[in-house]
Amino acid sequence: GYHKPIMLAGGVGSIRDDHVHKKMLPTGTLLIQLGGPGMLIGLGGGAASSMDTGANAADLDFDSVQRGNPEMERRAQEVIDRCWQLGEANPILSIHDVGAGGLSNALPELVHGGGRGGRFELRAAPSEESGMSPREIWCNEAQERYVLAIPPERLGEFRAICERERCPFAVLGEATEENHLLVSDSHFHNAPVDVDLEVILGKPPKMTRDVAHRFGTPAPLLLDGIALKDAAYRVLAMPGVASKMFLVSIGDRTVGGLTARDQCVGPWQVPVADCAITLAGYQTLQGEVFSIGEKAPLALIDAPASGRMAIVEAITNLAAARVEGLTQVKLSANWMAPAGHPGEDAALFDTVAAVSDYCQALGVSIPVGKDSMSMKSVWEAEGEKKAVTSPISLVISAFANTPDATQHLTPQLRTDVGESDLVLIDLGLGKNRLGGSSFAQAFKQVGDRCPDAPAAAALSAFFDTVQALNTDGKLLAYHDRSDGGLFVALCEMAFAGHCGLDLDIDELCLGQIRHEVENEGLPEPAALGETGYSARVFNVLFNEEAGALLQVRRGDTQAVMRAFIDADLRGEFHVIGQVNALDRIRVLREGRPILDEARTDLQSAWARTSYEMAKLRDNPACAEQEFASHADAADPGLHYVMSFDANADIVAPLIAAGKRPRVAVLREQGVNGQVEMAAAFDAAGFTAVDVHMSDILSGRVNLGDFSGLAACGGFSYGDVLGAGGGWAKSILLNSRARDQFAAFFERTDTFALGVCNGCQMMSQLHELIPGAADWPRFERNLSEQFEARFALVEVLASPSLFFAGMAGSVMPIAVSHGEGRVAFRDPTHAAQALSTLRYVDHRGAPTETYPLNPNGSAGGLTGFTTPDGRFSILMPHPERVFRAAQLSWKWVRCVREN
Repeated sequence: GYHKPIMLAGGVGSIRDDHVHKKMLPTGTLLIQLGGPGMLIGLGGGAASSMDTGANAADLDFDSVQRGNPEMERRAQEVIDRCWQLGEANPILSIHDVGAGGLSNALPELVHGGGRGGRFELRAAPSEESGMSPREIWCNEAQERYVLAIPPERLGEFRAICERERCPFAVLGEATEENHLLVSDSHFHNAPVDVDLEVILGKPPKMTRDVAHRFGTPAPLLLDGIALKDAAYRVLAMPGVASKMFLVSIGDRTVGGLTARDQCVGPWQVPVADCAITLAGYQTLQGEVFSIGEKAPLALIDAPASGRMAIVEAITNLAAARVEGLTQVKLSANWMAPAGHPGEDAALFDTVAAVSDYCQALGVSIPVGKDSMSMKSVWEAEGEKKAVTSPISLVISAFANTPDATQHLTPQLRTDVGESDLVLIDLGLGKNRLGGSSFAQAFKQVGDRCPDAPAAAALSAFFDTVQALNTDGKLLAYHDRSDGGLFVALCEMAFAGHCGLDLDIDELCLGQIRHEVENEGLPEPAALGETGYSARVFNVLFNEEAGALLQVRRGDTQAVMRAFIDADLRGEFHVIGQVNALDRIRVLREGRPILDEARTDLQSAWARTSYEMAKLRDNPACAEQEFASHADAADPGLHYVMSFDANADIVAPLIAAGKRPRVAVLREQGVNGQVEMAAAFDAAGFTAVDVHMSDILSGRVNLGDFSGLAACGGFSYGDVLGAGGGWAKSILLNSRARDQFAAFFERTDTFALGVCNGCQMMSQLHELIPGAADWPRFERNLSEQFEARFALVEVLASPSLFFAGMAGSVMPIAVSHGEGRVAFRDPTHAAQALSTLRYVDHRGAPTETYPLNPNGSAGGLTGFTTPDGRFSILMPHPERVFRAAQLSWKWVRCVREN
């Protein structure tokens, strides 16, 4: 069990080559804190993360808690972006995040990395709480702060950038020639820190721990009395196996407009993707791929095996994307362990050694990671001491570049390619060990024999072969075998493809028996008995050994088999079944079904766990509507119907003539969708200009210099004032801003577009926008949650210049909002407002059914315009899907054609 959360510190980004190394700092370089003030939080957080919960003093436990301020983080990031985007003129010489230890760690490391010492004034550090002691100011771990170094002569320029982004900063000190750290305190007129850097940054003495192994004797699995149908439904409902849609749908997965692959696969948006893929830019197909792997339950049986299997899972997940060789893959290791618990320290040592050896054999490195050595909770209840100790838990994140973000494989089974075969690549070589599996957990057992990693050479050969076959177009679908085993992997592929399949297990059962006879000395007659055969059905269907499932055109099956044989993976290759037209999932033995279930029934069982969670957290009526949708076997899914030629380049002649109208891409603090908005307008032939509201309020920018205005999505002022309300008030209640916007809207040669948060903001400017008097306001989604989905919209006939010639088109568009439900200020406005877009169901009918209508707007309405068509607002995000490569829901038929 886990009373403490598993830590997952994984993310992928890109960095300029000339920013990889910190620069040496000249003496006198200014040392700056960027971001929010210090607070009395996070004291000793780094140490507390390695102590048992309940073992620390109560006040220290509370002190170590860290709070987050995402909007401050956003403002700090915008300052950093404005600096590095200056290229050679970037004022930042070196930068360091403020984490464990607060300023006491970040500032010494900053100056040490620049080859200098440092002199600081403690009271220059902004603090939210005036009563903090020098130790608390110096050591608090308040987040959303950076320390950085800039030349003294660039301070004015840096201050202007910070003021524009409304991000606080403070000059704390300067770099010194001597390798010394001096922190003075003007309040107490002393120096609380006065020490040579070698003292605090030198190598500490190695820690020695005297630990001992503690080998248990886990009980073997008991399979007597288990029915196959019961097992199938139980495993599909396990939290580690079942749908995670209740989590996936509340996270913005399209922000930035560079998402090529998110969790949700195919026209029915089933969250079963193996890896995440992002594009490296708006004019390239190159990108980055990211996957994770974890096998913590195996540590209850064999801790080193659990570590190796976490690596294997991350790599078999990553194999779905195009990666040019396993040596291009980098790993991040996040370690969790109950340090001090009998036997666990020795097991941790063994696991670290095993992971190191396996990575070296694979030729991959682990350059980064984190740890939490406190995976034990202790407390007292009614005089009784209690504890929950969690197993060693390694989470591996795998990262790599991809030369083509669109040429990736998904679990979606294809039903439009003629006859095909389903192939299992069994890297477990017929061992089929069930220990630590979801199947075992479903029956409240652990088991005594668990999977372990294949030989490094076999895993490398598998990875390279999948890459070559994908490059050659030989593979139609791919899914790794992991939690739940073969049966669950095939079910998820069927769910994503909205189809049935037949699985023939004869060869796999006989293969396990042969393995037992040849390697474990099992007498052949006993192995081949009817009881022995039946028991092995569970091993075959639910083992979580390393491996993957492939869908292959029948005409390519021999070539695919030859590729694996050439890679010395002959024994790993098994043709196990095919798609059927019955929409049923059938497990066959000697040609007869021993399990025959409707795909919709199994998918509903798989989705129920997510539904039950969402029903408790959200509007239960919405959760019930989404759950009911899984029973619709005839649902046609997301699709598009175009009333225009999507490939027609209507702006090419205008661009060739040099006509690029200037568009102010407008943002306020907290807005995060400006870059993709600018990229979309740039692709459409405009000159996009970054304009912060502070530019208008200060007079640095005048809207009279622009033909167009685009208000972007995000969370202006954290939306604490509701649905763009703070942003609108900053215009309506400021005379300079109000006059500028009013003049802009009154001109006859201007246009404006508001999307998401910008839509909410513009709707509240209706008194300034001619023809917008009937526009609605936007209120909290009916689901009571932020909704991030692909939704099908229909373009309505309207005068909007943004939708000219598109009436009748139906297409999926990204939506990401928490307050998108249309609410008219006057009942008469509903009939008078000019609508441009409405949500429709997968059969094209206007809908208020969740999640096809993600916010519950009456009639599905989600876009509006003015009578002259120059000003339009809408909730969905077309700027995040203006390239075919961004359409993750339909990559197979769309991306490769366009």
